[in-house]
Amino acid sequence: MSEDALQIGHPQGFAKIDARSVSPQSTVPFRSGFSLVVSVVSAIVLVAALGAILRFSATLPKLERFEEPDRALELMVSRTMEAQDGLRQSPEWQQWLAEWTVGSNEAERAQALQWYQELVRTTGDPLSKLRLAILQGESGHETDAIAEVSTWQDLDSPMPLFGQLIETAYGARTLDKTREMELQAALAETLPAGWFYNHLAARLAQRASDQALLATVEQQTAVRGEQVQGWSRILIMFELACLIIGSVMLLGIVRLHGQRTDILRLHLPGVPPPWPGGIGTAVLLRGGALGAVITVAFLSFAPVENVSLRALAIPLATLPLLALAYVHLLKPAGLNFWNGFGLHIERVYVGRLVGIVLAVVAAGLWGEWVMGRVAESLSLTNHWTEWFDPDLVWAPGSVLAISLLEYVVFAPIFEELAFRGLLYAILRRRFQFIPAAFISASLFAIAHGYGLIGFISVLWSGFLWAWIYEKTGSLIPGMIAHALNNLLVCLAVMALLR
Repeated sequence: MSEDALQIGHPQGFAKIDARSVSPQSTVPFRSGFSLVVSVVSAIVLVAALGAILRFSATLPKLERFEEPDRALELMVSRTMEAQDGLRQSPEWQQWLAEWTVGSNEAERAQALQWYQELVRTTGDPLSKLRLAILQGESGHETDAIAEVSTWQDLDSPMPLFGQLIETAYGARTLDKTREMELQAALAETLPAGWFYNHLAARLAQRASDQALLATVEQQTAVRGEQVQGWSRILIMFELACLIIGSVMLLGIVRLHGQRTDILRLHLPGVPPPWPGGIGTAVLLRGGALGAVITVAFLSFAPVENVSLRALAIPLATLPLLALAYVHLLKPAGLNFWNGFGLHIERVYVGRLVGIVLAVVAAGLWGEWVMGRVAESLSLTNHWTEWFDPDLVWAPGSVLAISLLEYVVFAPIFEELAFRGLLYAILRRRFQFIPAAFISASLFAIAHGYGLIGFISVLWSGFLWAWIYEKTGSLIPGMIAHALNNLLVCLAVMALLR
């Protein structure tokens, strides 16, 4: 790859700012005894907020986060299995590509079984029990399904009927056409159209040698599978294109990095920042504590269904921190938000910016792929409630647009300002890159409240975005990479479930 392709050269026109050349403030803030008390109280508030997030994540049952977990899981499993049905009709190279990127069909079915078993244990919903039995039968666990439904005959309606459907479809019973018509009619009244209905109806048709009905159901299954797989295929190809182009950029950056130490630089001063670490710590504690209080107020008083108001929680919670940072950190150093965080990129460096963003996105995708393979080998799963978003799936267009604005615009901008522009930068006043990046990325991951797999995923992303801020001196590449990451996640949910 040529240097011209990456547009990497010696940065020119940067106004260099040396931390040692910045004049100290005539009056150093946050040094009085009262200020020390405020800092301690702020630290306690922040620790309590992080502890509440950890406690919430560890103790609150995942299924209690939704009003209708049975509806959400049915949709997710149905669409996932329909995508797998469509994939089986695709060329072998496409099947290999899908398995390489998102995992094997066996792993998908194993996860679905675990999640439905959890749902049945938690809710005892009769339809969920029926769907679990269908999923067991379609996954090669017919014996388990038959053993489970054998206990349903003594239960209240509709469980005896559900047991007959499963025993007839996956057991050794013979089925005549009259009985098949009765069971098919009962099934049509029980389950809506979808993966579970289609596969159980096909089994009953097979058992009665009803070739006409079997052909109709299989055609419906194939059409639906192709529709779902079509959207997923487009997204996979887009991610693959980002991965290939970004990997080329990443290799080019690694090759040229040994020749020039400034090949990624987009802005100065960058990090470490030209302001005192002690004042920066006080700003972080106070601003973070005020943000935590605002967030709690939103969660307590803002209507959950008001998506417009909820979308403002991220910027409003970050504003106290940004205001304190401007007054006590940026302004005394002769900086504003634009040059303090590198939010303005010269036109000559736009090509370099594009190459850097693609390289970071590729590094993120490679990390996700490695984590996925390791998690699969260790039988670790990311719980489905952590990425299922009802607004992305069911909400009308106006609410969907606001949700996308929150995830793809507000979150990348304000989270990068807070966690990389301030937290990571201030940590770099005291620590080398790796510990500063790891600490800031860990707090970033904790704040999201995910489980183990989600925590590691967010940790990796936060580490990458800290690295690119370190190398470029600008938050712009991290913001764009963050936005692309969130956009890909949103598109994946929408392509599969909406």
